[in-house]
Amino acid sequence: MTKELKFAQQLIDFIYESPTAFHAVSTVKNMLTNCGFRELKEASKWNLEKGGKFFVTKNDSAIAAFILGMGNIEECGFKIIGAHTDSPTFRIKPSPEMASEGSYIRLNTEVYGGPILNTWLDRPLGVAGRITVRSEDILFPETRLVNIKEPILIIPNLAIHMNREINKGVELNEQKDMLPLMAHINESFEKGNYLLNAIAEELNVDASTIIDFDLFLYEYEKGSIIGLNNEFISSGRLDDLAMVHAGIEALIRVPAVEATNVMIAFDNEEVGSRTKQGGDSQFLSNVLERIVISHGKGREDFFRALAKSFMISADLAHAVHPNIGDKHDPVHRPFLNKGPVIKISANQSYTTDSNSDAVYEEICKKANVPVQKFVNRSDLKGGSTIGPISSTHLDIRSVDLGNPILAMHSVRELAGVLDHTFITTSFEEFYKL
Repeated sequence: MTKELKFAQQLIDFIYESPTAFHAVSTVKNMLTNCGFRELKEASKWNLEKGGKFFVTKNDSAIAAFILGMGNIEECGFKIIGAHTDSPTFRIKPSPEMASEGSYIRLNTEVYGGPILNTWLDRPLGVAGRITVRSEDILFPETRLVNIKEPILIIPNLAIHMNREINKGVELNEQKDMLPLMAHINESFEKGNYLLNAIAEELNVDASTIIDFDLFLYEYEKGSIIGLNNEFISSGRLDDLAMVHAGIEALIRVPAVEATNVMIAFDNEEVGSRTKQGGDSQFLSNVLERIVISHGKGREDFFRALAKSFMISADLAHAVHPNIGDKHDPVHRPFLNKGPVIKISANQSYTTDSNSDAVYEEICKKANVPVQKFVNRSDLKGGSTIGPISSTHLDIRSVDLGNPILAMHSVRELAGVLDHTFITTSFEEFYKL
């Protein structure tokens, strides 16, 4: 197995262990702890030494990790890579069990983000997330992560015999058509709490102590390397766990330099980032300012440090589709396995400008990494990411970029094996500067 294939398989393993944003943060914490990083608590005083390796979490679903620089913080600044931990899915509503046709039990769910709905049909699905249980301190209840690693759910399609027009396209209703089937009704259904009892059994806790939960559906089948020459990665949640994995790997690999290297993974990007753990929060700004304060510096030094800083907003990009190439700009046409993609938008959906573009292009040139560019067709509106949002909180030069993929927001996305090594190498080079 080549090193690129091995690294791609590590990404697949990382994603499989990270079915929700909560689990992604837990997996990242384990990676960091195994490499000598120490956890900080927001409520504690931070005593940080130069060259030290630290991380702090928010809401169990966002994480910021950093290596303190050896130089003066106000002169060397921060080198930041930002990504996000969440992906489009379905969130389970409270009291979710619903009887159907006097025989079936379905779960009541709500769409999270913008998934391609039909890709979730006829797939074995698992349930994972966070539960909150009763504790002695009412203000600070205990939280536990849960992952039922069994295919306990499925959203069945309607047979073609009952909808002969289905191959001409069908609009799916989120409340009517997208509720997953969980079980047959039996005598114990009158007592309710099928799901809650299964979670309690999984965690070996009393179901009566569970107060509430943040539970999501995920595709049960693990990702895989595919293609005649093993050139593709087929997996769910590549957007944006691929960039989380690449950023954390790069941070771990590069020892302390003059500047302070930071990797932050926000939550809730897929629903607008407007949460305490999202990109539209003070999480990153507070972490950076506390780093400056830990050096015995003041507010003036914080602003000086920002002026010396640079941020890479890392989120995935659109590769040219082999069957529908006319959806792309006629000139800028990113391909899988041809390197990371710089994303550009006149309406500032991305933060890239000529200055920040030049910085990343030179990084890639130094790292011997190919680079591509993406611009939307002028008659199509594209998406956005954490870059523009973060820029409204922090006055830092920033570039938006990411690896190209196909089928973004499908339950199963497609990426290039080589690209994951390419972009991680570029992130390493960035952190070395």
